[in-house]
Amino acid sequence: MNDDFQFDTLAIRSGHDRTNECEHSEAIFPTSSFVFESAADAAAKFSGDQPGNIYGRMTNPTVGYFQKRLAVLEGGEACVATSSGMSAILAVILALLKAGDHIVCSRSVFGTSTVLLNNYVLKFGVEVDFVDLVDLEQWKNAVKPNTRLFFAETPSNPLTEIVDIRALSDIAHEGGAYLAIDNCFCTPALQKPLSLGADLVIHSATKYLDGHGRCLGGAVVGSEELVGKEVGGILRSGGMVLSPFNAWVFVKGLETLGLRMRAHCESALKLALWLSEHPKVSKVYYPGLKDHPQHELALTQQTGFGGIVSFEVKGVREDCWRVIDSTKMLSITANLGDSKSTITHPASTTHGRLTEEQRAESGIKDNLVRVSVGLESFEDIRDDLARGLA
Repeated sequence: MNDDFQFDTLAIRSGHDRTNECEHSEAIFPTSSFVFESAADAAAKFSGDQPGNIYGRMTNPTVGYFQKRLAVLEGGEACVATSSGMSAILAVILALLKAGDHIVCSRSVFGTSTVLLNNYVLKFGVEVDFVDLVDLEQWKNAVKPNTRLFFAETPSNPLTEIVDIRALSDIAHEGGAYLAIDNCFCTPALQKPLSLGADLVIHSATKYLDGHGRCLGGAVVGSEELVGKEVGGILRSGGMVLSPFNAWVFVKGLETLGLRMRAHCESALKLALWLSEHPKVSKVYYPGLKDHPQHELALTQQTGFGGIVSFEVKGVREDCWRVIDSTKMLSITANLGDSKSTITHPASTTHGRLTEEQRAESGIKDNLVRVSVGLESFEDIRDDLARGLA
């Protein structure tokens, strides 16, 4: 596909190799295996001497459509699709690290990412240290001779903190480490970490890439060497692969990604401005607000501020729950990036498995509410929250 095309065109047209049936929309290939012309053909494809489909755990045309399209949109050489966003993170760790290596991770990551590192990755002899996302000195001071990976979400979940990706990549590379950025909140429609120096981009495709809350999936994008060979090799042996049907759903989701993200951003900014004036709200977290600590940074490395707005209610946890329970339209669910607006209490859901101390270090207070602003009428979203806050 011609790289001169604009983002919205690439999101619709790239990555699809039509079959002999000349289909206009991408086809789904629900097959576990593929047939070879001969024993020699099978041997050549299994060895890698000849390209082609081998087995569903290794290759599938529909999954390939999604991988090619997302790689184009992120500006990467290769993409590997996985069964979930968490399996994408795990695949990167398994592919690039060994016992004795060291990870530096932001404290401001999805709660399950913290649990994965603390409860499981540590068991296999990989060291992990956590630092404040926006404090570059902490990242620099955390580097050890065995540091191999920096991992960060930017903007973070749920406080929308933002790190300078280019500066962080310089620190990582000076220390001999790779930089992996979780780009879930922005997607390539709003931010391209690879162009800012990151080595790997990780996605929970379950969120905005799908955009309609239908399927689980994940992806890793980067160079052919790191992603196509190393991460792809883990999937070939480990098997945490994406199903063809889910891949097809994500392919169709990407077609409207740019359009949807612009709409999410527009309503989210309106909601953040309204909440910042509400008497029952003590603090609003949204990069589009001028008083957000990284507002100026967001203007330089993002083309939009995203669809996630978090805010602190004046009160305690029970007051938060009353706000959430009093809404009538917003969906009470921990998922995000949906066309339907969702609302959740992070301290007892997405970050509920963290200790009280870990939540405090990450700034996750008991009076915090997170809203994933959907595509409904802004007035209806606002009025539903007004009902809750009343």
